[in-house]
Amino acid sequence: MTTERKERRGFASMSPEKQREIASKGGRAAHQKGTAHEWTSEEARSAGRKGGQISRGGRGRLVEGAVADAPHESEYNGSGNSGRDE
Repeated sequence: MTTERKERRGFASMSPEKQREIASKGGRAAHQKGTAHEWTSEEARSAGRKGGQISRGGRGRLVEGAVADAPHESEYNGSGNSGRDE
């Protein structure tokens, strides 16, 4: 099996600035039309939690309703550490 790089085409071949400009126009149009998705704070929290779990390289795979490796509220003392003696 050969590992040839595919040529970047279409949207992927554009500069990040051009991609951002086009995406921004689409977002503005959707808001004007009334079809844009408005995130609730719970939806945003859930999406952030999932993204954080994925970005750790696969550790703590999408545990429903919990963040792996995060201290429980009762363990957190607000000073930046988990409240455990290390």
